[in-house]
Amino acid sequence: MKSLFYLALVTPYLWSASLSAQDQASDPSDPDRRVARAQFTTGIVDREPADRALVLSPPVEEVFFFTDLRRMEGETVTHSWHYQGELVSRMSFEVGGPRWRVYSKVLVEPHQIGEWSVIVTDSNDW
Repeated sequence: MKSLFYLALVTPYLWSASLSAQDQASDPSDPDRRVARAQFTTGIVDREPADRALVLSPPVEEVFFFTDLRRMEGETVTHSWHYQGELVSRMSFEVGGPRWRVYSKVLVEPHQIGEWSVIVTDSNDW
């Protein structure tokens, strides 16, 4: 099962974010494999999200997506960013340990007000 996260940019003047995440989106063969935390943020400090992006006001030039992965070492995890249902960016990461924190970001153009989503998958498309 894929984990899907939403950031809705609702007007040219107000951005709001909501997460509809299934934190336990994992391979059923190992119930401890999971996305422990996931969130949109405006920055990363010491490998942690600086904040939770709930409301953003333009101009916003970049948005980050952070994930804290558990027991997925050896996997390739991908963040697929979509804007209004269309793939905009894809970033893959090699997971190097039992707890691995990764993030990706997109550069937001002024006209890109609307629904953003991130789909998190592993190398088996879970």
